[in-house]
Amino acid sequence: MGDSHQENDKRKGKVVEKYKVWTLEKINELLKLMVDAATHGWRDSNGLLSKISVERKILSALNEKLGCQRTYPQYLSHLKWFNQRYNNFYQLMRHSSRFGWDHITKKFTASHEVWEYYLKSHPTHRNYRTNTFTDYEDMRIAIGNGTDVGRHSIGLEDDTDARTFGVE
Repeated sequence: MGDSHQENDKRKGKVVEKYKVWTLEKINELLKLMVDAATHGWRDSNGLLSKISVERKILSALNEKLGCQRTYPQYLSHLKWFNQRYNNFYQLMRHSSRFGWDHITKKFTASHEVWEYYLKSHPTHRNYRTNTFTDYEDMRIAIGNGTDVGRHSIGLEDDTDARTFGVE
């Protein structure tokens, strides 16, 4: 049951694809290709990547580079995962204008009090205070349409030093 084989079940006359695990390598490559597509302006008027663009440009490149056979439904499934992850990041940044992003350490930043207040209503996000999120900037481009939120948010090309990241 490898990536190179089509893995399907027939249930009630419908072909249902079995779940395939996305390795970190495949996740990172998919996100990289999605960022590339977004920066090349391949989105439709709704801000989404069309099925044709995904199949012809993203999945074909992913499959060729990594020797796998990812399909559009598998892409949609992982896109849902990307959206959930990005929405959590977005929720954090919208929670208080006192949150910022440190593009050097790849961490969300805020004062101790702001973190405590946020974690009271989002206890499952405790790791956001200490973990690094190397994919946030790419997700902001690919999923968030390149928009930043939060008063102390910094764009990718900004050279502002760490004192302006909302930590006071």
